[in-house]
Amino acid sequence: MSAVAARPRVSRAGRARRYLPFATGSLQSLLQYRSMFFVTGVTAAAGAAVTVFLWRAVYAGSPGAGPGGFTSAGITTYLLVGQVLQVLHANRVDDEVAAEVYRGDVAVMLVRPVSYPLVRFAACLPVVAANALLVGVPVLLLFSLLVPVTAPRPADAALFALSTLLSVLIAFCVNLLTGMTGFVTTNTWGVRMLKQSVVAFFAGQLVPIALMPGPLAAVARALPFQGMVDGPLTLLLGRYEGAAGALDVLGRQAVWVIVLSGLSAALWRAATGRLEVLGG
Repeated sequence: MSAVAARPRVSRAGRARRYLPFATGSLQSLLQYRSMFFVTGVTAAAGAAVTVFLWRAVYAGSPGAGPGGFTSAGITTYLLVGQVLQVLHANRVDDEVAAEVYRGDVAVMLVRPVSYPLVRFAACLPVVAANALLVGVPVLLLFSLLVPVTAPRPADAALFALSTLLSVLIAFCVNLLTGMTGFVTTNTWGVRMLKQSVVAFFAGQLVPIALMPGPLAAVARALPFQGMVDGPLTLLLGRYEGAAGALDVLGRQAVWVIVLSGLSAALWRAATGRLEVLGG
């Protein structure tokens, strides 16, 4: 027999259970600050009101399809659901990662048998779910009583649900990368503010990409941010050409999830190497 004992194999379920405490800890933290959801809901509702009623005034004189092929109800649905998607993407990952890097707490992860990016993903899941149930659903119900919205077809609703999951993954990777810029700069506030502005514009949250000038729309479609808002809403409103059009939207999102996940993993490995050197 070998003098060296073989390492016991850990099943996938066993590896997944390692991250459960981080998810439950994040949920417990959320429950301690329940008033935060009220503030988030009021902020989201105010932002939706300004955007929706402004664009409804633009489309008020269009009896049928207006600019970009949107009807008044269509543009309302686009902007309203886009605001809700923005709430789902606000998973606090960039803030928390930047804070842990600044305090040096991230170094603790070097001695734990877990992946730091997966730890942050597990911790953000309760935030996303709580924002969806406690903020997104109430805002949608409120505005659906105030303004006409477009009811999606069942197939489009199913495609939208799948696309929304991919958009959450893209948002997680973008926020994780933003937070990890703390390894380079000691203050990430400016980077995070810039990220929010760039994402809000090029994702189509403020202005639908269909209404952007040609060159600007081409840039927006080449970036991953389109898959965060415009992509899911394209499917929700049925603004795609058959199965090939739907697969194109979902395929682009899936590719960006893979690319950004790989980039996040590479940056984390580079960061851990830097931390090991500095630690002696």
